[in-house]
Amino acid sequence: MADGALVFGANPNSSCLTSRAKKVNNSSISTAANTRRKTRQSHRRDIHSRVVLEKVLGITASSSSALTCEPSTGLVAYPAGCVIVILSPKKNKQTHIFNTSRKTFSALAFSQNGKYLVTGESGHMPCVRVWDVAERTQVAEVQCHKYGVACVSFSPNGSYIVSVGYQHDRTVNVWEWKKGTVIASNKVSSRVLAVSFSEDNSYFVTAGNRHVKFWYLDASKERRVNSTVPLIGRSGLLGEHQNSQFCGLACGRGSMASSTYCITHTGLLCQFNSNRQLDSWVDLKTTSAQCLSVSETFVFCGCADGTVRVFSPQDLRYISTLHRPHCLGVDVSQGTQPGHLFGANPEAQYPDTLALTFDPVTRHLSCVYNDHSVYVWDVQDIRNVGKVYSALYHSGCVWSVETYPELEDSSVACLSPGSFLTCSSDNTIRLWKSESTQSHGSEQGLRHNLYSQVLTTARLHKVYVDGDTQYLKAEAEKAEGASQDGKSGIRVLEISPDGQLLAAGDRSGNLRIFGLHFMDELQKIEAHDSEVLCLAFSPTETGLHLLASASRDRLIHIFDMEKKCNLVQTVYDHSASITAIKFTELCMVSCGADKSIYFRSAEKTSEGLSFSRSHHIVEKSTLYDMDLDATRTHTAIACQDRNIRVYNVQSGKMKKCFKGSLNDDGTLLKVQLDPSGMFLATSCSDKNICIFDYESGECVATLFGHSEIVTGMKFSQDCRHLITVSGDRKQSFLTLAKENQSPLGLYRNPLTFFFTNHRFVLLISDLCLDLCLELLLFHVRQCRMRKADLIRNLPGTASVYNSERKLDSSDYYVLNMNIFLTKMH
Repeated sequence: MADGALVFGANPNSSCLTSRAKKVNNSSISTAANTRRKTRQSHRRDIHSRVVLEKVLGITASSSSALTCEPSTGLVAYPAGCVIVILSPKKNKQTHIFNTSRKTFSALAFSQNGKYLVTGESGHMPCVRVWDVAERTQVAEVQCHKYGVACVSFSPNGSYIVSVGYQHDRTVNVWEWKKGTVIASNKVSSRVLAVSFSEDNSYFVTAGNRHVKFWYLDASKERRVNSTVPLIGRSGLLGEHQNSQFCGLACGRGSMASSTYCITHTGLLCQFNSNRQLDSWVDLKTTSAQCLSVSETFVFCGCADGTVRVFSPQDLRYISTLHRPHCLGVDVSQGTQPGHLFGANPEAQYPDTLALTFDPVTRHLSCVYNDHSVYVWDVQDIRNVGKVYSALYHSGCVWSVETYPELEDSSVACLSPGSFLTCSSDNTIRLWKSESTQSHGSEQGLRHNLYSQVLTTARLHKVYVDGDTQYLKAEAEKAEGASQDGKSGIRVLEISPDGQLLAAGDRSGNLRIFGLHFMDELQKIEAHDSEVLCLAFSPTETGLHLLASASRDRLIHIFDMEKKCNLVQTVYDHSASITAIKFTELCMVSCGADKSIYFRSAEKTSEGLSFSRSHHIVEKSTLYDMDLDATRTHTAIACQDRNIRVYNVQSGKMKKCFKGSLNDDGTLLKVQLDPSGMFLATSCSDKNICIFDYESGECVATLFGHSEIVTGMKFSQDCRHLITVSGDRKQSFLTLAKENQSPLGLYRNPLTFFFTNHRFVLLISDLCLDLCLELLLFHVRQCRMRKADLIRNLPGTASVYNSERKLDSSDYYVLNMNIFLTKMH
């Protein structure tokens, strides 16, 4: 991998560098080359394990069928795309299970002993899978549905699994999972929303639209010989509630094991007796209800407006109503003030409760609300409920992510290091912090936020654009497994190089400018007739403060930020949607769906600054995204034919082309280079992400986890994390390196290094020589080509290399050759 970087650095155009190379002993070069070749071969074997998923910021659970808890440890599990998140609420730690089939998880449940987890998935020909929780590996699977799995459940003794298909599947299956056989099956005529096993394993119950049915395992097993037999079922006696939609279900526990509890969408809590008869019911006094969870002592009912009502399972006697979560549109920056969470506001609106699960051992009640927030409540004292954990996630498609830049003068920074911002169709812009910087921030006295454990910062913000909160509640899905996304919300973000301003383009064509210090909206411009697709600020080296916005309306507007966003120029060159735009010191580059790349040079005219076309390149495929390398002299473009094409910005000539995806299907949609200039990440329409060595084009890592296409990617400023966002309403926070590792974990403790603004010191230990050279190249590049003083401390010598200009490839080569010769000497 790093060998490609050295080849690029040692491939000069000048004859003087060639003559220097001839002085080096050929046998030594051959030995180093062989070492690098062997290293490359070993790297190819583990490209799927070099990137570690650190945290998932999002949830895709839409009912209690997709939320479960493990009684013995207090762990909570929920789906996030094709990843299962296993959360420890007290420790705020996540572990993850990946679905290698890339299908979205739709339902899950723990076994009674907590050792196994069963999952169902959506999509064509889905599987029901059993996972070992400790090992996070699949131990069994069965394919017995056609169109998706709505709910799954373990029997209390752990021997059987029941799975129910989506409405068009209409199948109920009982699986003896350790033998891998389906022992009983039957059809249902209604849409099933919930399933629950009786405590004695003799039957289970399904509930749905005008449907409550009791299925008896003992009768089915008596008829079984060596093949699947019809599952024996009896309908519940609904009486006057026969037309109700039963959306929640749970069999009784303990002394009430013979009872079954259901909840209707209209807000009735119903109790069935052992004869399947609807014996009693109580009005929840709410506009709608969605879910319930039952223990030996409580029945929890999830209702509209964040309400959770508590009843006695013995006689349905009302006990209490729990605290509601945050109200919609809450100022989460005030979450560091004690008591702010439970402040009363009679006019406030609250999110509806979507899913509940209760842990009878820890007495924790986990709730998911329809704004995609997660709360874990401590209900040890039902009259004095406390909050254990909470997280506020996006409820719509996440469109863009931006990391806060590292500033030379940290005193003028508006946000702390490691911060990043995301925007979504839910009409919000949210500020997050990486976990590593949270721990660092705690040393500076940052207080814990009451609303979200994943948003721990002294200046926490969630910007509600135009004060509109109607998009925060996720709309009810018209079809099971469908994703909905209207023309609402913020489409793209861009942070100014000085870290003071945030530009945001929405899906109606408006451009907004926010001050990052207070996250207040400074200006709104009705810039375009269609959604804004990309934004770009001019670099600080130009001495100008320009902002370019490009849209689906085929126009590029250039604004002068120093003159209150005065329009400088409008560019009409493109004939289709503009997908990406970038500034260099003297040029502006754009590409679009018209397969064109335009290079424009800045010129001073009598009327002011103007960008005129210098080069026009037409490719054979659509161009979807673009990014500049660390030197800002080359641009990498993601193309529809799955290739990455790199162009010289000044000449407009293509420098190289390499495949940006390991698969032969799909289209490259996003490309992103890391700040060091060594690695390039791509996302494809097949939902996979690949990381390449930028110089050699070799794939060094692959990863997946999103159930929808990746809409944005960003490397962290320290090159240790990759943040990806997607249409599945979640963000993945991917770790690229651990402590004492270079990116992607290729080298461990190779040298000690210290950074101080424009200077860094390298203390090289006795290593394999080629690793020293490669790592030196990496750390020079990590300074991002700024003017620097390099102090080298090598065995037996000490010298200083002063650079009064920007470092280029020939400088790397001279540095590497000098160290090589010194080491040989």
